Amino acid sequence: MVKVDINCDMGESFGTYTLGRDAEILDYVTSANIACGFHAGDPATMRKTVKLALEKNVGIGAHPGLQDLVGFGRREMQISPQDAYDIVVYQIGALSAFVKAEGGKVQHVKPHGALFNMAAKSAPLAESIAEAVYKVDPQLVFFGLSGSELVKAGKKLGLRSVNEVFSDRTYQQDGSLTPRKHPDALIKDHEVAVSQVIRMVKDGKVTSLQGEDVEIKADTVCIHGDGESALDFAKYINSALKESGITVAKISSFI
Repeated sequence: MVKVDINCDMGESFGTYTLGRDAEILDYVTSANIACGFHAGDPATMRKTVKLALEKNVGIGAHPGLQDLVGFGRREMQISPQDAYDIVVYQIGALSAFVKAEGGKVQHVKPHGALFNMAAKSAPLAESIAEAVYKVDPQLVFFGLSGSELVKAGKKLGLRSVNEVFSDRTYQQDGSLTPRKHPDALIKDHEVAVSQVIRMVKDGKVTSLQGEDVEIKADTVCIHGDGESALDFAKYINSALKESGITVAKISSFI
């Protein structure tokens, strides 16, 4: 039986600004990556999102990012491995306190945005992030771009490291995501996006923008909750995966 987790970035509202339809999307995903206040989110938003995820039995993950609210954590910054370690420990700690206060437990950690992409290619950054996760709690599941330095670093330390693929992003020949500044970085057609995901999950392959197939492993698939049609897409991909014979389940239940 083929199984996959569906994860979604959440808790990205800040102050009076509301982003995403978290309460509704939580009905169609199995893991939630909750912003920890650096790239998005605030204490009240973290608390509310944690409560919602627990009510709907969705796995809770810390989503640590670069300290860049204005750039939403998507702009690269020059940070050292020690910087990366410190900000990841800090942010996991913040979310863990809210989860503990609500009687739950953190399931996973997934770096956000530029931090995720930088560490996917940089072994020193990936190793420092993995070490931060391991030292906070070696039982945490660690998300990394499929086949990247993040996954390698996590496995090296003995973390339960899982390969993540993206539903709405195109890929390069080396298995990396196409940079967002590229005109073809995002897949806007829902049918095309879901077809790509099903192939990644079942066949372990994705067609790069260069037209060549790339070997890939899909343990968890990311959908984004901040788009205009995010809720519709969440419903669609959940249904389409099940109809294709893929079981959708929380990542901690099958790794």
